[in-house]
Parts: sequence; structure tokens; C-alpha cells
Amino acid sequence: MNYKNCGKTGTGKSQSNSMEKSNVLREGFLVKRGHLVQNWKARWFILMPDKLLYYKYEGGRRDSSQRGKILLKGCQITCPFLEYENRPLVLKIVTKTGVEHFLEACSREERDVWAADIMAAVERLNSEHSGTVDTVPDPEEMRLHHIDLSKVLDSMYDVHSGINMSCHMEQGNTYKNCFSGSAVVDWLVFMQFSLSRVEAVTLASALLEEGFLRTVGLRSSEALRTAGPSQQLIDDSTALYSFSDSLKKRGSVKAETSLSAVELSGKVVKRGYLLKQGHRRKNWKVRLFVLRSEPAFLHYYDPTRYDISPVGGFSLRGCLVSALEDNGVPSGVKGNIQGNLFKIITQSDTHYFIQAPTHQEKMDWIDAIREQT
Repeated sequence: MNYKNCGKTGTGKSQSNSMEKSNVLREGFLVKRGHLVQNWKARWFILMPDKLLYYKYEGGRRDSSQRGKILLKGCQITCPFLEYENRPLVLKIVTKTGVEHFLEACSREERDVWAADIMAAVERLNSEHSGTVDTVPDPEEMRLHHIDLSKVLDSMYDVHSGINMSCHMEQGNTYKNCFSGSAVVDWLVFMQFSLSRVEAVTLASALLEEGFLRTVGLRSSEALRTAGPSQQLIDDSTALYSFSDSLKKRGSVKAETSLSAVELSGKVVKRGYLLKQGHRRKNWKVRLFVLRSEPAFLHYYDPTRYDISPVGGFSLRGCLVSALEDNGVPSGVKGNIQGNLFKIITQSDTHYFIQAPTHQEKMDWIDAIREQT
């Protein structure tokens, strides 16, 4: 199948202002396995001549501060990397210091192009014999590398052995069903998920960064706001936290539509990572969109899950698709969006607001969808 690219070279708006266009070799969405914990998150990657940078999207806009970087000199690339069940589109990067990174693309074509571009950059660096000194990985970070975050969460949320949730006061306000930062650290050490308080703070901060814990009250919220890319949990009895709202409702998430085998049987004509605005909470999430013909359907998947079933989808029969202007925020759109928006109105008058990474990808998707309507 001939899939269109879902990553682009560095000519779009998403490129950082501090980078010269000539230095960006490739950029686009990839799904990355967590460095400290084994969960998967969509990140915006930018390939530079000597490093691979990645950023988080929040509220429909890319963070200005990078979430991390992979130094390419001396790296080894494995593509394809087929050891993850239900994730056949992964490539593996092992740095010079032995740190492993796992990245998933939206298609085989896209995976292979990313791998080829990264390998070419590595080969250029190796041939230049540059004197770059790589950073030695933190021993605590290496020990935490294989912790399964879901197991930590399940234990922490357990009614009998999990962390105690209670009411707390802060500056005259009462907060229910929460716990302090020091209580989180105490619990992680007591349950032997961490060997020390410093290690427990690192693990708890990973839970916070990935959105499984949330701040409660002023002190923890202000600390998170000023922390930049490093979201550090505060080991203090006055800093309050709780489980995320989505975790409290786990097990109750349902697909937005009832899916049948027939609508999934069509030929895949296009797939790629796009941002979609939720219908209820109006938050923006990266989704893997798959366009099918005969019958014509558009489905979207959560790339962070191991489940290969769509989280939603709809028939394209009778749909209207249109580009939205980038000057100002259109009616019905929430958040600090980056632009490149388009809207799909289904036959049942459901409105879908979707954001592409670049203007060209927006127009490609609009043209492809219109061909199926």
C-alpha cells in the first residue's frame, strides 16, 4: 500500500524559532516509549545533524521547551524492531552509553524513512570523528528504566494497600480525595518501588509528567507551572496531589461510535498522526487517523495504547470537510492551537475539529477525504 508521509522535513510552522531551517533534517510525530517507565506517548520529533529532539504537545500547541534529546554520535539503529506485540512499526535506537529508545511511526514507509535519515546522520557524525563527549547516564535512571508504570498505578490506587486519600487544608481551602507529595514518596519507598526518597521523587515525577497524577491547590500547581519541561513532584507535606480524573474513571471509557467488522474491512488509502479535539472536554490529543475506502470510513486510534481497536470513527458518506483559517480561533475550537485546522461535519451533524502538523498535510488530508465522500 502506498501510504502518505505523516512526518515532514523542516519547513513548517512547528519548527523552533531558534533553529535554522537548514539544520532540520526531518520532523513529525512519533510515539515514544517512556524513558523511565514503559508507557507510550506521542511526541513531536525534530532530527538535527547531531541529535534528535522531542517535544510535547499541550492544548493543541507544541511546548517551546524540549522534553529530551538523543545524541546521535555512536548510536545503533534497529529497524524494524519486532519484539513488541501489536506494535510492528517500531524502530530502536541505542546510544553510545547504552540507553535504549523505542519510537513508533504511523506506517512502514514512515518508519523506514525516519530510520534511514537517522542512520545517515549517525554515519556522518562517526566519519567526522568529532570530539563530542556523551553524558554518562544516571545510575538511578538506569535502574528505573524498566519499571512498568501501570503496575505502580494499580498498586497506588488499590483500595486496601494503596495510598491513603483524605481531606487537606491549604490557605483556608479544603481539598477532598488528595494526598501530599511526601505521602507519595513515603508510599513508594514503603512498597519498595524505590530504594530511596530521591529515587521515589524521580518515579513520582514521572507519574506527574505523564498525567497520571495531577496537582491540587496552590503550592504544587505553582511549582508545576514554573518547572518548565522538568515536572518535579515536591517531597513535602504541604504540596498536594491526586489521581488524574481519567484514572478515576478507568474502565468506563467507551468508543464514541459502535464499530463493526464491515467498516474496518475497507482498503487503507491514507494514515497519519493528527491532533483531534475531544467532543466533551475539548482537549487536544494526538490520534492515529486511518482513512479507508470501499466502504469509506475515517477511524482514529489512541497510539499510546496496546489495544489495536479504534477509539472512534465514522462513515464519510454525506460528510462535509473544509479548511479553517489560521487567523484567529474559529467558533467551536478551544485551546491555544497552532493552526492548520480543518473540520469534518458528518451526516448526523457531528462536528470534528482536526489539526494537522503542517499546511501541506492539512490540504493532503482534505483532498483524500473529499475523494471518499
